[in-house]
Amino acid sequence: MSGACVVTTTVDSDEAAEALAKGIVEARLGACVQIAPIRSVYRWDGEVRVDAEWQCVVKTSAARVDDLVAHIKVHHTYDTPEVIVTPVVGGNDDYLAWVSEETS
Repeated sequence: MSGACVVTTTVDSDEAAEALAKGIVEARLGACVQIAPIRSVYRWDGEVRVDAEWQCVVKTSAARVDDLVAHIKVHHTYDTPEVIVTPVVGGNDDYLAWVSEETS
């Protein structure tokens, strides 16, 4: 295990994604956040919905995950935001060291 994690969330606008990403990086909760437009199909309040969303993929250290999840929940516009944590099991050691350095 590398000690790094990828945390994924989605938001409802490009502006919200950029604001969330900047706050995460400024607080050193993530080294990098990639933002991509996506379309999500899901059931909410008993109906199937199709919406445009922006996916934010955060590279962080395992030590910062709890603080990052708390930050996302406070600064997110959704009542129940998606927050998925995936451990990184390997990769470019130099990049993973940079992620650790940027989130310490």
